[in-house]
Amino acid sequence: MSLFTRLFGAPETKALTLTDPEAFGLFGATPTATGIYVSGHSALRVPAVACAVALISETIGAMPAKVHLSDTKEAAKDQAAYKLVHDEANEWTSAGQLREDLTIDALITGNGYAHVTRLSDGTPYELHRLDPHTVQTEYKPDGEPFYTVQTDAGPRRFTYRDILHVQPFGGVSPVTLGREAIALSLAFEQHVASLFANGARPSGIIKSEKVLDVGAKKKIAASWFNTHSGRNAGGTAILDEGMSYDQLSMTLADAQFAENRLEQIREIARVFRVPPTMLFELTRGTWSNTEEMARQFYAITLKPWLTSWAWAYSRVLFTPEERTAFYVEFVTDDLLTTNATARAGAERKQREAAEALAQADAAEAKLATPAAAPQIEKPAVKAPAKKAPAKKAAAAKAPAKATPAKKPAAKKPAAAKPAAKKAAPKAPAAKKSDT
Repeated sequence: MSLFTRLFGAPETKALTLTDPEAFGLFGATPTATGIYVSGHSALRVPAVACAVALISETIGAMPAKVHLSDTKEAAKDQAAYKLVHDEANEWTSAGQLREDLTIDALITGNGYAHVTRLSDGTPYELHRLDPHTVQTEYKPDGEPFYTVQTDAGPRRFTYRDILHVQPFGGVSPVTLGREAIALSLAFEQHVASLFANGARPSGIIKSEKVLDVGAKKKIAASWFNTHSGRNAGGTAILDEGMSYDQLSMTLADAQFAENRLEQIREIARVFRVPPTMLFELTRGTWSNTEEMARQFYAITLKPWLTSWAWAYSRVLFTPEERTAFYVEFVTDDLLTTNATARAGAERKQREAAEALAQADAAEAKLATPAAAPQIEKPAVKAPAKKAPAKKAAAAKAPAKATPAKKPAAKKPAAAKPAAKKAAPKAPAAKKSDT
């Protein structure tokens, strides 16, 4: 049940004739104040609408989706739903292509449907897109939805667990909500196209000195349009009988057509909730706000769609018990990257933090080393700080002093000779004792 249905109740049903303007809504066309009927396909002729639809649908289709375990947050690749969400919806349609197609259906018609085929044990096997115009959503008294699908064999009824259903804001297509802005944009394009078809010249007045009847005026006007409009514009005009041509001084700038067309782009951007710069309306865009609007595109535009898609997957691919054990999540890393300035600043801060940490580690290492380690910084002369024993020191100094004393020491044997002579007289004393 859509938001508008819950707030304002079900719309009133009444019989309509084929000539009634409200009957165009049955065929996907909605009347507007400009008299232009807007449908999903006619709205795509407006470049801003086509850009917004392609931007949202292609981004959702290109964004990977995975099934994760609720407790460990790891990818549950063994789950049957993982293949349908991440790899392929069926043998000829990828999972991303199915999301893109259903998002386009939801943006244009207000609903995107896919049928879930299952194995005999109830395991989901494939997902197949359904034409939104062949599906009718109904509700039981308790609010439980069920779906009636028109098939070749006739209408079939499916429960909410067999139909993957995606809706935009309020369950109403942005094309329907913004049909007036889209119709005005179509009117501007048609007017400018017709103006350029006539040579891109404003209308003028042909003056004549004579009084002309109605038939003559029609002939002159027809001749003028045949020879000076369309591809023949810009040629030389030849007027007879004193007639003159006065061109009206009206230009596109005077009528502010250019500004009005830019405003219609902004209106369409508001309807689809897309930043104007992403629709290439860059009159007020700068490098800084363009990057900021790109991040707002995820928060404002894509996040509600991704939440809706995650629940749509869980409703048809998981049982109530499995929903507590598994969940579907989209990988949004590419969209959440920061801008170049912030990234450069973050990298600089990381380098500074790494350098400060390295310096702190070096300081701690110096404090943790033994006390002998600082002796390495002393001069090389003081390195042998240990004192040698006294005997070794004397032995080391003795040769240096003994070298000049060797010459006087050689004279000592001459003094020894008298000592030998003194010992000689002792012999007679011995003889004296013998006698």
